[in-house]
Amino acid sequence: MEPGDTKPPLTQLRRGVIEFCVLSLLEREPMYAIDLVKRLAEVEALATTEGTIYPLLSRLRRDDLVTTQWQESTSGPPRRYYSITSGGATAIDAFLGEWASFVEGVDQLLRTGARSGR
Repeated sequence: MEPGDTKPPLTQLRRGVIEFCVLSLLEREPMYAIDLVKRLAEVEALATTEGTIYPLLSRLRRDDLVTTQWQESTSGPPRRYYSITSGGATAIDAFLGEWASFVEGVDQLLRTGARSGR
């Protein structure tokens, strides 16, 4: 959290990783935006809203990390389903390598030094 920033630390962390969580979900299967919101909500720290997911999906699409396909729905109008592209898969691979190192470093600092001065 930056000095003067009033957002909770988890909000900042979620903002930094949610796109990779979305890509990971899409790597398993194509999904509709509302399904993504529901799946993310299964992990309390990742719960988000449609107001967040739609702009994120639009950006991922512009960046060629996801692609879309319209599918008929039995319960209403056609739905746009999102699928990961090869660029999205590459982005996840790069993130996973950095994530492991990041988590290890943070864990190490939290275990060894951050609280020892109190």
